[in-house]
Amino acid sequence: MRALVLGGGSLKGAWQAGAVQAVLETGFQPEMIYGISAGALNSSFIANEAGKQHVSHGAIDWELVNKKLISFWVENITKPSDIGILKSRWMLGIETILSRFDGLLDTNPLHEKLKHHIDLTNLRRSPVKLKVGAVNVNTGQMHYADPMEQHFLDYLRASSSLPIIMPAIQIGGDHRQAFLDGGLREVVPLKKAIEDGATEIYAIATHPKHRKLEPINYRSFFSLIERIKDISVNQFENNDIDWAENYNENLMSIAGFSLNKKISLKIIRPMEPINIKLTSFTSEEIREVIKEGYQYAYTQLK
Repeated sequence: MRALVLGGGSLKGAWQAGAVQAVLETGFQPEMIYGISAGALNSSFIANEAGKQHVSHGAIDWELVNKKLISFWVENITKPSDIGILKSRWMLGIETILSRFDGLLDTNPLHEKLKHHIDLTNLRRSPVKLKVGAVNVNTGQMHYADPMEQHFLDYLRASSSLPIIMPAIQIGGDHRQAFLDGGLREVVPLKKAIEDGATEIYAIATHPKHRKLEPINYRSFFSLIERIKDISVNQFENNDIDWAENYNENLMSIAGFSLNKKISLKIIRPMEPINIKLTSFTSEEIREVIKEGYQYAYTQLK
């Protein structure tokens, strides 16, 4: 099985979209796509467009699929308020006092875009299968949802909901089933792809293996949150990729199933940090990051 695995990275998902174009230009046509966080959004847009084309024409134009993905980023993610609106101090104070804290951002702008661009029928009819990862806040367990599940779109929203910054998502409105970004446990879902039988994998991560961190104002709340996220995500990403890269040398049994097939694995990840901030970015920066992702991946694949 051919699998495209897309890791998390918030706005770095724009870089990933550019890299996806380079992968598809090699002729690689995924049968399955796995995503977490920004990778979950990109994965869903790809599977959605593939399903739409398959229903309409019985075939998939992969060049058009990627053009649609890039167009979404360029046309819809142009400024911070397209992702979410920072709540007032008064509102945050009230929510905290009443033990109803629900994230620093009101993410309705992003969720409305998802409703407009993602059609569950397209996902379910798509020949390209899809799974996105999110974490249950109450149990700490990772769940990989597919479009056949009743509340898949809730899981998709949860997978891209950054802890503290964004609200936990109640699946089907059930407060006992509150989920957040899958990056709390895994950032690049390679293990899940291999467990499901993938033998040819292209994985696109968005953080460099080694990152030199500059001093920050750790008394700035947003700066501290961003730094904590960078440190933890980078380590989780390294762990996920190291495990997969060592897989062929250490064929093992996972979850009771004997996995004895070697895999073809291509990892694409930046050498340097992708510099784009959730709290201050422009449409031009999005375009530039997409371009950088394409150029870097194209060079690596050549």
